[in-house]
Amino acid sequence: MTHDIKKRSSRTAAESVPSRELTQYSAGKTLAVWAAAAVPMGILSWVVAPILATMLDGPAPLGEALLILLSIGLAWQFVLVMWLVWREQGSLRWGVLREALWLNPPRSPRTGRFGGRVWLILIPLGLLFFLEGFIPRIAPPAGRDFGAFLGSQAGEAFFDGAWGWYGLMIALWVFNTVLGEELLFRGLLLPRMNRAFGRFDWLVNGVLFAAYHLHMPWAIPTILTDALVLAYPTKRYRSAWIGIAVHSTQSVFLAVIVLTLVL
Repeated sequence: MTHDIKKRSSRTAAESVPSRELTQYSAGKTLAVWAAAAVPMGILSWVVAPILATMLDGPAPLGEALLILLSIGLAWQFVLVMWLVWREQGSLRWGVLREALWLNPPRSPRTGRFGGRVWLILIPLGLLFFLEGFIPRIAPPAGRDFGAFLGSQAGEAFFDGAWGWYGLMIALWVFNTVLGEELLFRGLLLPRMNRAFGRFDWLVNGVLFAAYHLHMPWAIPTILTDALVLAYPTKRYRSAWIGIAVHSTQSVFLAVIVLTLVL
């Protein structure tokens, strides 16, 4: 028993070893990381997807192609984040990732307290994120309006019993709001942008996040508001979980809607 206690203690101590100091990116490196995420998504959406769509048979071949390819693009962002952290920190242990990607509970800027009541900030932020959905948007091109597709007879027929496609969509949403976009922009980039952009690092982060959406440029003007509900709160509370949690409300909402169609 004593041996087990010592073993657990040593393992806990190893996991709690702090990560190295976070590298501060130059403006050029920040843009390079942005491009490594944005450019593949744009190419997959506008170049590869139409080609793949000609090879698919189904009621919505372009939609199928976009679902497959954008899932790959978002998974690539997770790989990119892990690679950059490994190069910087020399380890991918959870204790290192937690510090390197701001994956600690939110910390009150007034009291310094972690978690607890600080999590309540998610309620007004989630409400603001929901209200963003009522901001007038530019209409997407034909065949790329997911909301319209869900409400159509073709969408109902496509998802009826389609557990395989639903599983792929779950994977896409997880990489979108947990392991991909949010981890890259709020976990990796935001903590490393202060030296280059100073107190406006959160604003630049929000602008870059909006401009990253080359795969759906009609949404860029509206996504600019995410700087206020995702980037700024993440910086203020020094926790990427803020952006992940708020952004994921959208994924949970869509997952429930699509599930009703599948069932």
